[in-house]
Amino acid sequence: MPNLITDVHTTDATVPDMKATAPIQQSLAEHGVKPAEHYLDSGYPSADLITKATQDGIRMVTPVLLDHSAQAKAAEGFDKNAFTINWKTRQVRCPAGRISSHWNPVQQHGTDAIVVTFSVLTCRDRPFQKQCTTSKIGRRMLTLRPEELHDNLARARAEQKTDTWKNKYALRAGVEGTINQALDITGIRRARYRGLPKVRLQHAFSATALNVIRLDAHWTTGPLDRARHSRLERLSYQLSA
Repeated sequence: MPNLITDVHTTDATVPDMKATAPIQQSLAEHGVKPAEHYLDSGYPSADLITKATQDGIRMVTPVLLDHSAQAKAAEGFDKNAFTINWKTRQVRCPAGRISSHWNPVQQHGTDAIVVTFSVLTCRDRPFQKQCTTSKIGRRMLTLRPEELHDNLARARAEQKTDTWKNKYALRAGVEGTINQALDITGIRRARYRGLPKVRLQHAFSATALNVIRLDAHWTTGPLDRARHSRLERLSYQLSA
């Protein structure tokens, strides 16, 4: 059978993609098509969503945002992975072997976080200080998520660097083809009506039309060609011949 659109989720344009992840997964589960693996682009995941989906039996296959610290961006110095976290004692050890002085649970943008601070006296005049912090007062601060969320995010970041994960995520290329087909055939990018309820109905009709087209192609002309190649690949084959 061809790949069919099983669910359409429409929101206001101002709603970020991340806010749609949980409702989409809930809707799929309610319709009896809860995925074991859910392929998404980088706009949809967060540590909280990855953890919640795992608890619900869904593995999110999606790129997650990387560490945005100055050290990670510059690819030099000590990023978060260089620090050892002891969740039981609520302490963090730096690469120089020094222990954090403060562990403060906080709320940031409505989510739980932990701010870890090293003492100025601990960091001052250390040989690794420039590699560790750019702070004028000369001490390092780390912002962590709670343990389960931190571990899930770290695991996802490590996995997405592997060839196994990259090969798996390549399956999502078919989704882009579906999106392009929806744009080309139904003009789904442009709302024809005013008001969210009417736009939702438009999107539902568009998805239904695509399903009919794909079923017709499957029944009358045979299964869709799965061996698709990029233009660069086809040019390479021609030159080789």
